[in-house]
Amino acid sequence: MKILAIDTSNRPLSVAVLDDTTVLAAITVTVHQKHAEYLLPEIERLLAMADLKPTDLERVVVAAGPGSYTGIRIAVTTAKTLAATLNIDLVAVSSLATLAANVPVEGALVAPLFDARNQNVFAGLYRILKGRPVAVIADAHTNVTDFLTEVKEYAEPVWFLGDAAHFTDLISTTISAATPAVSPWLNLPQVATIGLLGRDLPPVTDVDRFVPNYLRLTQAEAEWRAKNPEKEPESYVEKI
Repeated sequence: MKILAIDTSNRPLSVAVLDDTTVLAAITVTVHQKHAEYLLPEIERLLAMADLKPTDLERVVVAAGPGSYTGIRIAVTTAKTLAATLNIDLVAVSSLATLAANVPVEGALVAPLFDARNQNVFAGLYRILKGRPVAVIADAHTNVTDFLTEVKEYAEPVWFLGDAAHFTDLISTTISAATPAVSPWLNLPQVATIGLLGRDLPPVTDVDRFVPNYLRLTQAEAEWRAKNPEKEPESYVEKI
């Protein structure tokens, strides 16, 4: 199975091309956030490096959030367009799960965090089982202290990844169990892992109606609800 994996949900732009479980080409760029400008050229370049045409692809796997609104939209829109025009599978994976998958320790608890500002985070807690991250605490947009309080109940060592360094003092004072030190590369999504995770997941059933997993209201939704408090909430993103 020829797989294209895409992630622009946070600072890095990451793209990979796989043939089943073999990584043919991969790239991760962290020095800019011009994802809209660079994503399609990078996809084209990687396909050329792998000696593939777009029509050779059989599945596109996208990190569908949570994370940056703009970054998520770029990746998901690109993935949906490719899936629809090429008539191939679209598979969505959690951007947090892709980080958790960086820890190759069976049974480990992994807490990937993305800084959502104002002491809030996008976070989830995963256990590595048979080499795959399984959600223990579902992905959420939450106060970092509240999240750490939940994690503390497990009383186990936890691998904190992503933007965890932003909260080092709070983590060390809240979680009594020793937390393993991690190499900096573990804090970046490994795009080949995204493809491998998506290889065995079921595809999206309705590509046209698929929406990203923002986990919080977009600015447009928040403004609409503030102006229309009497109306029933609806998915503004899906509507447009």
